[in-house]
Amino acid sequence: MQNYTTNIAREMTIKQGQVSAVCELLDSGATLPFIARYRKESTGGLDEIQIAAIRDRLEQVKELNKRRENILNSLKERELLNPALCASVEAAQTLSELEDVYLPHRPKRKTKAAIARQKGLEPMARALFNQQSDIPRPETFLNQEHGLLIAEDVMAGSRDIIAEWMSEDSGTRNKLRQLFATKAIITSRVIEKNRENGKKFQDYFDRQEPAVKIPGHRLLAMFRGEQEKILRLTIRPPEQIAMELLHTRYARRNSVADQQLQLAAADSYKRLLAPSLENELRAQLKDQADQEAIAVFSDNLTELLLAPPLGQKSVMALDPGFRTGAKLVCLDRHGALLHHTTVFPTLSHKQQQEAAATVQTLCKQYAIEAIAIGNGTAGRETEAFIRSLGLPPEIIVTMVDESGASIYSASEIAREEFPDHDITVRGAISIGRRLQDPLAELVKLDPQSIGVGQYQHDVQQKALQQGLDDVVMRCVNMVGVDVNTASRSLLTYVSGLGPGLAKNIIDLRNKQGAFTSRKALMQVPRLGAKAFEQCAGFLRISNAANPLDNSAVHPERYGLVEQMAKDAGCSVRDLIASKELRQQIDINRYITAEVGKPTLQDILAELDKPGRDPRTSFAAFTFTEGINTMEDLEPGMELPGIVTNVTKFGAFVDIGVHQDGLVHISQLADKFVSDPSQIVKVRQHVQVRILEVDIARKRISLSMRKDR
Repeated sequence: MQNYTTNIAREMTIKQGQVSAVCELLDSGATLPFIARYRKESTGGLDEIQIAAIRDRLEQVKELNKRRENILNSLKERELLNPALCASVEAAQTLSELEDVYLPHRPKRKTKAAIARQKGLEPMARALFNQQSDIPRPETFLNQEHGLLIAEDVMAGSRDIIAEWMSEDSGTRNKLRQLFATKAIITSRVIEKNRENGKKFQDYFDRQEPAVKIPGHRLLAMFRGEQEKILRLTIRPPEQIAMELLHTRYARRNSVADQQLQLAAADSYKRLLAPSLENELRAQLKDQADQEAIAVFSDNLTELLLAPPLGQKSVMALDPGFRTGAKLVCLDRHGALLHHTTVFPTLSHKQQQEAAATVQTLCKQYAIEAIAIGNGTAGRETEAFIRSLGLPPEIIVTMVDESGASIYSASEIAREEFPDHDITVRGAISIGRRLQDPLAELVKLDPQSIGVGQYQHDVQQKALQQGLDDVVMRCVNMVGVDVNTASRSLLTYVSGLGPGLAKNIIDLRNKQGAFTSRKALMQVPRLGAKAFEQCAGFLRISNAANPLDNSAVHPERYGLVEQMAKDAGCSVRDLIASKELRQQIDINRYITAEVGKPTLQDILAELDKPGRDPRTSFAAFTFTEGINTMEDLEPGMELPGIVTNVTKFGAFVDIGVHQDGLVHISQLADKFVSDPSQIVKVRQHVQVRILEVDIARKRISLSMRKDR
């Protein structure tokens, strides 16, 4: 493991000791949030993303070692393993290096070279390959039984053997691998019979570009077109350059052998080397594109989960619809359902009057402080109706992104929460709760259904799921969770818990009432010392006797805070309440072998604002009145919008017309932009200008540039 930690440290430009510390902590069962927050001294302050990268790299090392072990076992079983070969297998640092070493020795199907060997042509091939001066006469190998009737049959079979040797030579493969990596051209052509069905891929009907420069999103689009049999792709360097490389490597003088080697090299490249190395490069490019797409999705999901919460306010939520009306629910400050009904604000005048009376009555009856309206079908019309009612100005009216709400409403989680209500009521509840606390509600959904990804269905699903799970866990633990109000879904993502312990916490809470201290968590069935260590710092107990129970200070450091308070001649509660007392603390006095400045600084920051929510403050948003459909748009209009998705090629913005517009990367700012995420974030409020509207193709082009 020492070599691997050294290599990982070099790859990540961090110290080997940091990698070793993370490995030890992961092996002991520590979670990413716990390591990042409470073991900064051990890791040198690595954040969760760096720790996750180390974890993922270690998994790759394990896979490499597993493959290495399988190869060694295979070689032993076939009695092919010798000290030199064993050393080569052990020395391989990457999967491609390992496979190159193994390639000449792996069991083969009945190849052209194997058939030629059965015909006794290996001596001839060896003589040609080594360019011996005494090359045998082809006539000596003629054998009617083997189908060797003329000299060319002998030479062709010999070339088959030589072509295989060339394809299995690790030096040759490495040289060509470098050529593919630096000079390969991605060429896409339309399959003519499918041209009409593939118009969405028309940008790639006749395209070439260097593989080393292609953006991940474009590559994934091409691969999708190929999978749907619209496009035909090749990813290879110019053939002439590859052949020159092979000729330089194998041909040394003008001779009969040289001519045969050139022919063998051409065959080896076209039939064996190029397809193999192209597949290898495809896999590498796909992996890079996947990682880029997962990173984009993860960034967007982070912004969405950490969107500003309205907080504990009484909410009315409407899930709009035309023919079926708008499902309306009233929720208390904790998101509990108080009332539900259906109103018809977009149909007849009489129904609108009835809907108006219902909304106004319910607002008074349940002291409604905010109204959330789903942004789907009839959303803008319902919003206009609500705003026309003359409700008290202190009632916030805002649109809420309802992506995935229908999926939640039909889920097992929703059925468990509201077994006596249908999916329309559950959907409206989800919309209202998203306004109160986006994080607490969105954790109930599969992140892929939220709609902030980039080609998420085309990437490696296991890696995507791991990346998104990391994001959700990071966000949940960054904010902290009130153990007495949290849902099972939310508790599941708390460091060290999971579905089983989350359920046990809920069951005990329902049975015995609210937890009064963090220590009381030890009463939860199967929640042992290790799980308590991992979760305690991220769980909050409001109104606890010990104020530290409602903070991010870990119980393992309570004694340290109590000592600080004692040294200051006050209680812990006084220390939290008094900035002057905290400013008198000299943290250097409390540094020990286990506790350094990073932890002490975190503790003081937490004492300053115990249990603080890192999310920004909520700000209501309003679309431009009267702009409800694409037909209402005209080039040059300037409108407010909300960023719904950020990709590598730009950002999609909701301007209230049921079709997001695209701000291309070139239109994001009055300067060069290499990464859209540096300019905009998901849920950010922006001002955009209409550039072009294509109603037939449902496309809206937008700009955020100030110059014109």
